[in-house]
Amino acid sequence: MKQFITEGENLPAWSAPISHAVVVGDTCYLSGQLAIGRDGNYISGTGQEEARRAFQNIAHVLETSGFALQDMVIVDIAFIDLADLPEVDALFTELFPVGRRPARTIYQAARLPYDARIKVAGTAVHAAAGRVDAGWLRS
Repeated sequence: MKQFITEGENLPAWSAPISHAVVVGDTCYLSGQLAIGRDGNYISGTGQEEARRAFQNIAHVLETSGFALQDMVIVDIAFIDLADLPEVDALFTELFPVGRRPARTIYQAARLPYDARIKVAGTAVHAAAGRVDAGWLRS
């Protein structure tokens, strides 16, 4: 069964006709989040400030969906300027402790909505989800 997360407490108001997330079983697929406030207005800032706001939005979407930031398994970050990467790396290490960091992809985009600097998306899986025994990999 699918659950479409389109609204909830602390979620930014969106004008786009999309879900903040779609939950299927133990997996939460997150739409890209920008530095958007609850009122739907873009909040301009440095790369790190915009990334922090985007991750706050991700955390609110995850909470509304029954997940947590620690359930993230992959994070996808679009940059307008890759010069912002060191600041975002500092934030990433703050949010995700060593040994619990999700996989990550980064890329430079030509343009983002609202002329934002950063967009963050990703996928989360409940920690309680069954783990596959990968013992065969050690052979």
